[in-house]
Amino acid sequence: MAHETTIKGGCSELRVALALLNLGWEVANSFIPEVYDLVARDPINKQWYTIQVKTIRVRHDRDDALVVQAKKGNGEAYTKDDCDYIAGVEGDRVFMFECAGQREYWATETSASQRWIELTAVTNNEENGEDE
Repeated sequence: MAHETTIKGGCSELRVALALLNLGWEVANSFIPEVYDLVARDPINKQWYTIQVKTIRVRHDRDDALVVQAKKGNGEAYTKDDCDYIAGVEGDRVFMFECAGQREYWATETSASQRWIELTAVTNNEENGEDE
């Protein structure tokens, strides 16, 4: 059986993909391991972007700050050469923001709504209580 962190990461990637698909993006995955997790095509400008998916940690000791650890396995920060965007997942919530080469990204709920884009993975049918 896969390691717990591998399962959690896979579920997070699926959440991000579902949210992007729901917003009209095309989403693809690599057949071999890459530094990024997903590739997605913006429905408006038709450009492809690479996305690294990370889990958001809520720091209750820091006014419930949302923290994304954007480090590779070797401890180095992801750079713009590695990925275009970082997608942070916290439960069913997905936030996306440009990769700026930082090891950590912090936001409060208020600043996240201004600096990060919150995506939704809920379809219109789910909002209306209908089955697809």
